[in-house]
Amino acid sequence: MYYIGVDLGGTTIKVGLVDENYQIIESISGPTKRERAQEEVLKDMAMLCKEVMAKRNLSEKDIHSIGIGSPGIASPTEGIILSSSNLNFNHVNVRSEIQKYIHLDVYVENDANCAALGEVMSGAAKGQKNVVVVTLGTGVGGGIILDGKIYRGSFCGAGEIGHLVIKFDGGQPCGCGRKGCWEQYASATALIREAKAIAKVHPETQILALAKDKEVDHINAKNVFDAAQRGDVFALEVLDTYYRNIACGVTNLINILEPNMIVLGGGMSAQKEYLTDPVTKYVKEEMYGGLQLKTQIKAATLGNDAGIIGAALLGTTL
Repeated sequence: MYYIGVDLGGTTIKVGLVDENYQIIESISGPTKRERAQEEVLKDMAMLCKEVMAKRNLSEKDIHSIGIGSPGIASPTEGIILSSSNLNFNHVNVRSEIQKYIHLDVYVENDANCAALGEVMSGAAKGQKNVVVVTLGTGVGGGIILDGKIYRGSFCGAGEIGHLVIKFDGGQPCGCGRKGCWEQYASATALIREAKAIAKVHPETQILALAKDKEVDHINAKNVFDAAQRGDVFALEVLDTYYRNIACGVTNLINILEPNMIVLGGGMSAQKEYLTDPVTKYVKEEMYGGLQLKTQIKAATLGNDAGIIGAALLGTTL
């Protein structure tokens, strides 16, 4: 039996065919062109699903179900995207549209939740039942897996962990309307902001030397890690603060949920132990009541495949 997973993004629709070992064996993609009517976008998605099946000469009877990961809030059991500002989708019945072209069960879920499920099913958290996956990228997102299932809350909107407030007074403004959200301190965007600030004051830093054209505006997150590994004191200072900020939010999650594992994903997960080791160190220092840290903190392993694999397996976990 095979499964189809879809990553529905604002720019690209990615479709993967997943086998019984939870591996992507075929994939295909196409532009979303989100300015079009919703029905046209979803028809293209259905056609991509058909194409990926055709690559392996499969028919509908060989496919268990189709799962779709989407930004925003979705109701997986109903197959409806309730709200997605990135796509301009509002109460769109994805299932009924896809079933006009393919007669399979269709499920829809928030894309971060799909990535979390993917890491639990076949990635860094394989075999674990209670896991929080934290995506550190442009923002901070996440998915919560409890007893092996996605925790969605009462109204399908749970898991917005990037908007835990960690600096109540004088915190950085956040796009959500609040100030001091974890996202403003633990995202790659936050790291780059602080690196640019220190490079303006200390242009001798290796951070700037490693940036494209040695321009402040071209500094990226990797430049900071690379400079730190060269022993640059300014990079080390920026990263130390960054690790502490990540650890603050991670400790909050552990205090609230006490999961078996926290998985750090998103673009920052490429740093592996250079990220997880210092974060673990600071979490140990912040543990409630001086308790011993039992929750494992690992880097994600599936990269961009996590969302497709998790989406593909939605129908097996509901």
